[in-house]
Amino acid sequence: MNNTTLSPSVVVRRAIDESVWGIATSIDIYNCNPATIRDADKIRQFVSELCDLIEMRRFGDTQVVHFGEDERVAGYSMVQLIETSLISAHFANQTNATYLDVFSCKPYEPEVVADFAQTFFGGTQRITNSTLRR
Repeated sequence: MNNTTLSPSVVVRRAIDESVWGIATSIDIYNCNPATIRDADKIRQFVSELCDLIEMRRFGDTQVVHFGEDERVAGYSMVQLIETSLISAHFANQTNATYLDVFSCKPYEPEVVADFAQTFFGGTQRITNSTLRR
């Protein structure tokens, strides 16, 4: 899909029209592929491909750390600084869920991010919420 041929979403149009500070999107993805969310290299690959897709410049290396003594929250967490802010996520092993957050003062299409993430992690359902930060 070529982003230059898409018309801007309502979120992006509002962000530009209202000169907001940025767009914050949270994406909860359920029933993800267990092998993918438990693979640090696949998570790093996701970040690289996502940044290319939405044209965000990564700042430094992607941090991926596995932790959590409580099995309910155990899994990898990821942080990637981008020149316009931050991408982060937590991957819950017990429920095979991905909790992804993207915040940027450069406009991006939240549904493009959500579609890509759901496909990459093999999720069957998702909830996406976007907020314009002022």
